[in-house]
Order: sequence, then structure tokens, then C-alpha cells
Amino acid sequence: MNVKSESLRLKVFAWSLSAVVVILAFLAWGMGNKWQLAHISNYKLFPLFGLIAFSLMWAHYIVSGTRQYFKIASSEVRGYFEVTSFAVFLAILFHPGLLWWQLWRDGLGLPPESYLKHYVAPGLGWVALLGTASWFVFLAYEFRRLFDQKSWWHYVQAASDIAIVAVFYHALRLGTQLRHGWLKPVWYFYGVSLLIALGYIYYAKRQQKAGKV
Repeated sequence: MNVKSESLRLKVFAWSLSAVVVILAFLAWGMGNKWQLAHISNYKLFPLFGLIAFSLMWAHYIVSGTRQYFKIASSEVRGYFEVTSFAVFLAILFHPGLLWWQLWRDGLGLPPESYLKHYVAPGLGWVALLGTASWFVFLAYEFRRLFDQKSWWHYVQAASDIAIVAVFYHALRLGTQLRHGWLKPVWYFYGVSLLIALGYIYYAKRQQKAGKV
């Protein structure tokens, strides 16, 4: 198989995978709300953006691992990452932005006090804060175009890798769509495959630094 054909296959795989996971996220969210979507509140709307954000970020790791496995240049999927990364950026702004906004409108104050006292179940506040910390890490990662050549940027990358695992756990504990139905086993699949992809990505980087590839 020639390089051009492999690149095309990777692009088709990347876009198809992202489309599938977004559709799955929407279906799980819609089914969780029994498709009663007319005049839906922000309290029920904001989880959709969390599902979409994680699903697309998961797809990014799977595509990155696949690209490195087949030794395809990153430039071949640059357009895919630019478009879907912008979608992720919007999704992480709306989640938890919509929740914070609605709590404030309801007179319940500003985050983190608003959601810790009035939204999250007792004992799960630290899980909510874990999600918030990950949110700030992801926002910091958006500055990669300005700082990715800096010597310290690999720390931000590592923090982002930790944050995606933290968000997986955050959703597992707090996500209403994961409490029942078919999405929970799918989410576990996301978690296992994410760890495999992360492991391979770091392995490939180490091999590259050692000059073995």
C-alpha cells in the first residue's frame, strides 16, 4: 500500500470515527432525556457538550496512535485536527459554562461554590473539581500554536494527557447518561482504548527519541 493510499485511509477513518462518536453522544443524551427536547433547560443541555468534547478528544488520541503506528506524517491529518479541535474548544466552553450560567441566573452564586453546594451530590465535590481542573488544562492546551516550540510545553502536553483520563473518571461518576443504558459499556471501551492509545503514543515518542524509527 503506498503512502498516499494510507493517508487517505487515515483521513477517512479519522472523520468517520469522529462522526460516529458524536452521533453516539447525541443519541445517549437524547435517550437520557427521553427525546423531550422542546424548551430544554441548560441543566439538561450542558451534559451533551461534555459528551461531545470527551468523545472527540478520545477520537484524537485514537487517530494519533493509528497515525504513528502506520508512520504517516502528522501533516496528512492537520486539517482534521484543526476542525475537530475547534469543535472541542466550543464544547468545553459550553460544558460547564451553561451549568455555571444557569446556576448564577437562579441566584445560586458563582463557581465553584454554586455547583459544589447546589448541584453536585455530597461526597462528589472533588470529582466535580477534578473536571474543573481538567477544564483549565484543556484551555491552556489551546495555546499550543504559540508555545508548542517552548522547552516546557511537554509538561502541558503531559498534563493534558492526565486530564483526559481524569475527565473519563469525572464523567463515569457524575454523568447522568452513564448511570444506565448502553453508553456505560461504550464508555468503558473508550477508557481502555484511550489508555492503550496513550501507552503506544508515549512508546512511539520514546522510540523516536532513541532513533529507532
